[in-house]
Amino acid sequence: MKKSGTEAPSQSGAVQTARGSGFEKVKAVTGKVNAVINLICVWAFRLRKFVMAAPVVYYALRLAAYNSEHLPPQVGIDLQTTGEFAHTVSRQLAVIGPLGLTFACLVLMFCSRKAMYAWAISIFTLTLPLLLLLSNTYPW
Repeated sequence: MKKSGTEAPSQSGAVQTARGSGFEKVKAVTGKVNAVINLICVWAFRLRKFVMAAPVVYYALRLAAYNSEHLPPQVGIDLQTTGEFAHTVSRQLAVIGPLGLTFACLVLMFCSRKAMYAWAISIFTLTLPLLLLLSNTYPW
């Protein structure tokens, strides 16, 4: 009995060392995975403005190209209740104006610490080319 009693502590020590080394390996791998995830999150945060601006720029350019082909040569602005426009501008100005406003909002987004406000405004400026197209193409 003494023999088996003395062997038990040495076996449990060996088992604890094996468990300890396995736990240390898992802990090291988990630390490396966390470091990679942290690095990805840091870069995603740094590039957030570019990621948010990409679809806005794409659709602003698409709408400008579409409007440059489909708007009439003289575009009416400020539709009156009588059905006539208060002002008319050239097609180029009607295309470049909303495009410039959208890009100005994106520049403000890149200069601002609070990117979401200017980004949301730049999303709303994408409605200007659509409203110009609707008001000048389809009669009321």
